[in-house]
Amino acid sequence: MASSPCGNSNFDSGLEIKTRSVEQTLIPLVSQITTLINHKDKPKKSERTLTAIHRVGQAVSAAVGRFVAVGEAIAAENQELKDEMGQACFEARRAGDAIAQLTDVGATLPSQSDGRVTVFSDRTGMVKAARLLLSSVTKVLVLADRIVIKQIITSRNKVLVTLDHLERVSTFQEFVQIFSQFGNEMVEFAHLTGDRQNDLKDEKKKARMAAARAVLEKCTMMLLTASKTCLRHPDCESARMNKDAVFHRMRCALEQVIEIVTEARSSGETKILPASIYNGIKDFKSSVECLRENLYSMSPQSMDSQLEALVERTEDFTDSAYTSHEQRQAILSLCQLARQDTQQLVHAWVEAQSAHAKEATESMEVAILKTCQSVSDLKRELHKVAVGRASDLLKVHGEQLPLRALKAAGAEGNLEAVAEYSRTLTEQKEQLVETCRLLCHVSGTEPLEITCIHAEETFHVIGPQIISAAQTLALHPSSKIAKENLEVFCEAWESQLCDMAMLLREINDVFEGKRGDKRPYLSLPRPGKHSANLKTAKAVKLDAEEQTSIAKLGLELRLLSSDVDTELEKWEDQEHDIVRQSQSLASMAYNMYLFTRGEGLLKTTLDLFHQAEVLSEEGLQLCSSLRTFSTQLVDEEKSVVMTEMEKLVALCQQLQMGAKTPAQGKTATFQKVDSSIQTTRGILAVVLSLLPLCNKLNRKCKSERSSLGSPQDWRERQDASTPAKEDGAHNSKNSNGFGVKSLEKHMAGLNLLESK
Repeated sequence: MASSPCGNSNFDSGLEIKTRSVEQTLIPLVSQITTLINHKDKPKKSERTLTAIHRVGQAVSAAVGRFVAVGEAIAAENQELKDEMGQACFEARRAGDAIAQLTDVGATLPSQSDGRVTVFSDRTGMVKAARLLLSSVTKVLVLADRIVIKQIITSRNKVLVTLDHLERVSTFQEFVQIFSQFGNEMVEFAHLTGDRQNDLKDEKKKARMAAARAVLEKCTMMLLTASKTCLRHPDCESARMNKDAVFHRMRCALEQVIEIVTEARSSGETKILPASIYNGIKDFKSSVECLRENLYSMSPQSMDSQLEALVERTEDFTDSAYTSHEQRQAILSLCQLARQDTQQLVHAWVEAQSAHAKEATESMEVAILKTCQSVSDLKRELHKVAVGRASDLLKVHGEQLPLRALKAAGAEGNLEAVAEYSRTLTEQKEQLVETCRLLCHVSGTEPLEITCIHAEETFHVIGPQIISAAQTLALHPSSKIAKENLEVFCEAWESQLCDMAMLLREINDVFEGKRGDKRPYLSLPRPGKHSANLKTAKAVKLDAEEQTSIAKLGLELRLLSSDVDTELEKWEDQEHDIVRQSQSLASMAYNMYLFTRGEGLLKTTLDLFHQAEVLSEEGLQLCSSLRTFSTQLVDEEKSVVMTEMEKLVALCQQLQMGAKTPAQGKTATFQKVDSSIQTTRGILAVVLSLLPLCNKLNRKCKSERSSLGSPQDWRERQDASTPAKEDGAHNSKNSNGFGVKSLEKHMAGLNLLESK
């Protein structure tokens, strides 16, 4: 292994481990073998130690036996790998047997008068067997991994063939038939690539895979409506352009997935990530700080060049037409300050070298600190500019005025108005594209840089597609399918704006040092615990049309849950009942958002209703905590909290009743889904309004308690008035977490394909 899972280079198999599943399989084996090897350092063992070693050896042998049986079964199903897999399995079994023999207690004989025995007389044999075992087991795992890659490639090839057929169809009947097949193939491909994405160790590859799969997710619905529009209006040039652009983007995304999986490099994908300012600042500070240890680690000329390259990248900010005069001057001033501080450092550095100093002098140390501070100030200013512009744009574009105007103009058949509003949308697109480029500079991590580039490309592509869809509608204003097509592209634009808002939050989290502090999502309720009257309900998946319809509502849920998280971070007392229960509500609401995208562990409508029922129970628990909290407040404060709490009670009861009410038929089930998500959105909105108020009042109460009574007295009063909670199945601290597992498309029903 080029990168051994345990960092032990003694067992180098020459194979690089690229996935977590392979690595996690090897770690226990490496640990056990390391135990055996380490015991060889002391040849005299007590009987107790000897028995323990024997057990480890037998456990390794048994595990290898089971492992090899699986490998041999895989070999039987995959003829092209049969010989390689068979040889690797043979070597693994032989090594496992050798270890079992070398740790066999029965083979050892007492050799000392004190009752101790000498074992492992063949030290070389143990090391050799361990090497062979790790090498062969790793090879089996990597061969099995090749089969997974082959499955993804085969699935992609099937999708491409069907995609070609879809592009050439000439009748609705043929299109419906082929698109049904295409939908099933995309579901399979989504499962395989989703699992692969989660398994990858390289975070950059994971981000690229996520970006490619996001394109495929959004483009599938675009492909549907764009193709239908083209079939309905075969002589319309804008409809054809619209359709061609979608097919091209899907093929590019499919190719990118395969390049990531196989680590191939096509001629179009040789470009590397653009050099970001954050990376430049990080590298420059590292070079400067290295001077403390080694005055000759680099030359003054190379440091000057490094700084100038960094300053040159800030031109993306200063040359932008959208950067204000004040912001431009602030950036230029900080660049000049960085130059001056660097020159002072170089001067002190040269003096230290002339004096043959062995380490940084006091004047150098001061200059190093000043230089690092000046580039840090530059970094902070650039972050403020990029994030500020992105926030302002999201507020402006949140109203969706150009999209509304384009829809209205298209429906009226007004080509002149479509052209006018298209220019407005194009200008907005250029602003968003440039803002994504600036965010890429300040994103702070390579995965986020990749996400910024994906956002930039998405705005760049979808903007013209919306315009061509609007032109088609203007040419055929009575066409229902042309109107539907424009709606789908506008929704994709809105979805990307929501994604950009989440990206902005993540960039801020990294900047503030909160990287990796992801909320643990609650797992599904245990079957039967909350579904006594849902036993006969049918668990169904949403079809593609329903998924699209519910997606926008889901995005609102996503943003609300993030806002709740943001408010909760402001609480000093993270163990407060209100905080914990609100966290739990936000987690479950996020699960429901994932359902609207076809992701996560809520696979069916029944899963969603289970989650809604649990969420309502947790909401009522929060109401109980709020009631207890209000007893410590004065009348006016208490009245405000109790008023909001009553709204929350009503919504939770409404959600609970809705979740328990049976729904028969496709339409009724979808309406129940829609109602559950809408009510959950209302619950989060009330929680969001309560949190800052309760936080303020809680701080006030704590301040008063510090002067009027001991915290212990308060805690005892609070505990005495708090009702006992039921068994903590839903407390977020005690729940099993899960994240986004895979991207799925639920395309079982294709009635939306009917000719309109």
